[in-house]
Amino acid sequence: MGTQQELKIFGDKQIRTYWDDVQEKWFFCINDVVGVLTDSPDPADYLKTRRKRDKELDEFVRGSNCPPHGFVSSDGKHHSARCMDLQGIFRIVQSIPSKKAEPFKRWLARVGAERIHQMQDPELGIQQSLQDYKRLGYSDNWINQRLKSIEIRKDLTDQWKAHGVEEGTGYATLTDIIYYTWAGLTAREYKHLKGLKQENLRDNMTNEELVMNMLAELTATNITKEEHPGTMSEHARVADRGGSVAKVAMEAFEKQTGKRFLESQQPRLELDDTNPEQ
Repeated sequence: MGTQQELKIFGDKQIRTYWDDVQEKWFFCINDVVGVLTDSPDPADYLKTRRKRDKELDEFVRGSNCPPHGFVSSDGKHHSARCMDLQGIFRIVQSIPSKKAEPFKRWLARVGAERIHQMQDPELGIQQSLQDYKRLGYSDNWINQRLKSIEIRKDLTDQWKAHGVEEGTGYATLTDIIYYTWAGLTAREYKHLKGLKQENLRDNMTNEELVMNMLAELTATNITKEEHPGTMSEHARVADRGGSVAKVAMEAFEKQTGKRFLESQQPRLELDDTNPEQ
């Protein structure tokens, strides 16, 4: 809850990270960092050996807050891994003799600084997203719609937060209501309709789908601002009303164009409980 999981790339290696909104810190997977610095086939064993030889390092790790975090792997399964914040990772880096230590420190500093700058100036985060989508080959038209959808979604979640909705479960429940009302699918069902597993649902929506979902969320946002729902049942009714506006628009679209709005290009799969889109 309140975290954003990301894969960061150092050289040709992936490092699992997550951003904690409450603490406003990056946390890095310890084993991934040790693996990058040492190229060891067993980073956990390597660190264990280093701790035996370096009492100060051992005391630091024992006394540090190393929260386990559930990361989702490429097979869709959850794997728990111990993580440390930027300061803790710097201490581990200092204890490992490696030619990669200095460039890795600079990389860590840059990762931390970019996030802080984006928090101070949200436009930087939007620009980064723009560059990322371009690298993935999305069209300019789609990117413009996607960035607008991010802005509208943020406005909605800000209203949910201000009106007492619980982050995580609460957001997911209301999002499911919005999807189900206009599309007839929960988020998980929507992903399976598209044949997705770990991929982000909205990153795989068409322009038309993004527009309909933006309409639903924009409507829910404005109703929330006007009526100030205070209970989850009241928020659920607002979410349903927002989705209903988009459903009417979708039905009109289908009638005028003769096209089916939601149609899977892949066979329908059995529902999977892993990593539902929030």
